[in-house]
Amino acid sequence: MNTFQRYAPFIQDHIYRSGWQTLRGVQNAAGDAIFGTEDNVLLTASTASGKTEAAFFPILTLLDEAPPSSVGVLYIAPLKALINDQFERLNIICEEAGIPVHRYHGDVPQTQKRKLFKHPSGILQITPESLESLMINKHMEIPSLFGDLRFIVIDEIHSLVRGDRGLQTFSLIERLCRLAECRPRRIGLSATLGDPEAAGRMLAAGSGRQTVIPHIEGGQERWRLSMEHFYNTAPQADENKTDIPETRPIEAPTDTAPTAADPGTGYIFEHSRGKKCLIFTNSREECEGVCQQLRQYCEANHEPERFLIHHGNLSASYRESAEADMKDDDSLMSVCATATLELGIDIGRLERAFQIDAPFTVSGFLQRMGRTGRRGEPSEMWFVMREDHPEPRAMLPEMIPWYLIQGIALVQLYLEERFVEPPRTERLPFSLLYHQTMSTLASHGEMTPAELASRVLPLSAFHRISQDDFRLLLRHLLKIDHINLTENGGLILGLSGERIVNNYKFYAVFVENLEYSVRTGSEELGTIVKPPPVGDKIAIAGRVWVVEEVDHQKHVLYCTLVKGNIPAYFGDVAGDIHTHILERMHRVLTEDKTYPYLMRHASCRLIDARDCFRKSEIANRPLIHLGGNMWALFPWLGSYAFLALERFLKIRCGKRLGLKGLSPSRPYYMQFIMKVSEEAFYQITAEEAAQDFDPLELVYPKEVPVFEKYDEYVPEELIRKSFALGVLDIAGMKQRVLGWSK
Repeated sequence: MNTFQRYAPFIQDHIYRSGWQTLRGVQNAAGDAIFGTEDNVLLTASTASGKTEAAFFPILTLLDEAPPSSVGVLYIAPLKALINDQFERLNIICEEAGIPVHRYHGDVPQTQKRKLFKHPSGILQITPESLESLMINKHMEIPSLFGDLRFIVIDEIHSLVRGDRGLQTFSLIERLCRLAECRPRRIGLSATLGDPEAAGRMLAAGSGRQTVIPHIEGGQERWRLSMEHFYNTAPQADENKTDIPETRPIEAPTDTAPTAADPGTGYIFEHSRGKKCLIFTNSREECEGVCQQLRQYCEANHEPERFLIHHGNLSASYRESAEADMKDDDSLMSVCATATLELGIDIGRLERAFQIDAPFTVSGFLQRMGRTGRRGEPSEMWFVMREDHPEPRAMLPEMIPWYLIQGIALVQLYLEERFVEPPRTERLPFSLLYHQTMSTLASHGEMTPAELASRVLPLSAFHRISQDDFRLLLRHLLKIDHINLTENGGLILGLSGERIVNNYKFYAVFVENLEYSVRTGSEELGTIVKPPPVGDKIAIAGRVWVVEEVDHQKHVLYCTLVKGNIPAYFGDVAGDIHTHILERMHRVLTEDKTYPYLMRHASCRLIDARDCFRKSEIANRPLIHLGGNMWALFPWLGSYAFLALERFLKIRCGKRLGLKGLSPSRPYYMQFIMKVSEEAFYQITAEEAAQDFDPLELVYPKEVPVFEKYDEYVPEELIRKSFALGVLDIAGMKQRVLGWSK
C-alpha cells in the first residue's frame, strides 16, 4: 500500500507544508495496519519518531471519508500537559478539514466543555480521571457522545500497564463501549514497552478484536551519554589517584563556575549555561531543592535567573509557563522537573537532559533520555550521582554507591538486551474493584446485586476475582454504609459512600495526600501537604516563602516570598525496581568491564566499589558477616521479591535462625542479628522455601497492609489476600533462596 497516496488531501497538504521528504517507517507501518485491517494496533517506536502523526493521519483520513455522528476519536493521555500539547498539534492538522478537537480535563473551562455536549463530534482528548468523572456525572450523555465512536487512542500506554491507573483506564473503556453500544478500535502508542505482546493483550482485553503490533525498522539510535559521581563534600573519589582510565573529553570548565556547597548541583549549573536543558529528579522535594540551589548560584554569580520548575504540585500557570518556555527554540532557560515532563510533550530543540541519581526503571531512563535528540540531533543525557562520604566506621553495605551502580545497570540492560520492564498483569486489584463498583452505582443508580456483578466482574481488570470475593465486598460495603439495600432488594449508594464518590478526588485511583493550596496575594503557587505553623518557611515553585496564615477549614495557606534554602515535602515517593536491574547491578560490581560514558570521578568511585566488593567476597555469596552476630544479606531482588524475602525471613525462618533487628535498605540489602552459622542460614532458608506454604502466612496476624488508595474500604480479609497474592513476589523470592543452597 502507498500510505501517502491513501491519506486524505488535507493530510497530504500538511505533509508538504511541513517539508517532509518522505514518510518514516512508523508512519508506513501504522498506515498498513490501520487502513488494511480492522484490528487494534500497538505502535512501539522510539521517542520523537512520529507515532502521533503515524496514528492520526490514517484515523483522520477515515473520519474525513465517513464523518461520524458523534465523537469519532477518544484520545486518552496520562497527563494534562500532554493533552494540551497534542491539542495544539492536532488543531493545526484538523482545522482545514473542519474536524473539531475538544479537551476535557480539570483545567479546561466549563464553556469549552459545554460545546462538546451541544455538538459531539471530532476528537475528544481526556485524562483517565476526567473520563471517570464523565462516566459518573454525564452518564445519560454517554450514548449521544460516543454512539459512533470509531477509535480510542491511548498515548504513553507504557505508563498505564503496571498499576491501578491503567486497569482503571481499560475498565472505563469497556464500560463506555458497553453503555454507548459502540465497538471502536484501540490504538496504543509508546516508546518504551518491555513486553509488547503482553501490552497488546491488555490493549485488546474486552474489545473483541486482535491487536496488530507492526514491526518497525528504526534508525540507529545515537546517544551522547555521560555519568559523573560527586561526594557532597570534598575530597572527590579521584583525589590523589594517578592510575585512572582515560575518559572521553567533556566541556571545558568556564571561568564563572560556582563555588558550590553541593558540587553535583554546581556541575549542573556550569554545564547548563547557554543551553536549554531539562534537569530530572526522582521526587518533587528534590526538584524544589535543586531549583532553589541553582537560582541561588545565579544570584551569587550575578547572572540572570535561568531556571524554571515543573512538577505535579505546582499550579497550572507555573507548569504551563515552563512548558511554553521549553517550546521556544530561542529560549536558554532550563527546567527542573519530575516525571511530569518525562512523557511525550513536544519541547522543541532541547540540547541536554540531566538526571540526578538513578531513576527507578529502564523505561523512565529511556523516556527522559528521549526528551532530547529531536530534529536529527543525538539524544544527550548527563547523569549526576551524589552521595555523602561513608562514616569512618560505616559497615560494608554503606560503602557501595548504590545509585551509581543502579544507573550503570539501567544503561547496560538496554544497550545489551533492549530490556524494558514488562506489564504487571497478575494482581488482585480489590481497591480498584471497590472504586469501579461505587462508580458504576453512582452512574446507573439502583441495581440488583446480580446486575451490579454482571457489569463489574466481567471487566478484564478483575479476571482473577471470584464471585465469592465480590459478594464479601458488597456485604462489607453494606455494613459500613457505603451502599444501602432498598425495599425492592436493589443496591444504591449509602450516605457514607456518597461522601466518597461526590468528592472530586474520587476520580483518581492513585494515592493523594491531603493538600493545601498555597497562595501569595492573588497568585496560586501550587499545593503542599502537612502545612507548617504560621511564621515557619515552606519551599514551592523553586523559592522559599514564610507562612502568614493557614486556613485549615478551606485548606489554604497564605505566604510571602523570602530568601533562603529549605527542604520541601510533598508526601512519600515509592520506587518499583525490577529484579533484573538488581541482577545487572551485581554484574556491574563483579565484572572488569569499563563503560565509556563514565567520567573521572565516577570511574574512580566504581574502582573503589569493585575493590570493596571483591575483598568482601560478596560476589560469591549473598550473606556477609559484619562482626559479632551482625550479618548483611544482599539478595539482588526487585522491590516486591525483596519485600517477600523480608517477611519470609522474619515469619518462616525467624525462630530457627535466631533472627533479631532486621533492618532493610530496600531493595539493596538488609542487616540483622543472627545466632546460627552461614551454612545453617542457607540450609534453613532452603528447607522453608521448599515447603508449599500459604502466601497468606507472610502477612502478620493482625496486619492489614493497606497498599492502594481505597484499601481502607475493602474487607480486611481481601486486603490481606491482595497483598499476599498480588503484591509480594513469592515465586521470585523462592527461586532466589533455593538457588543459594545449590
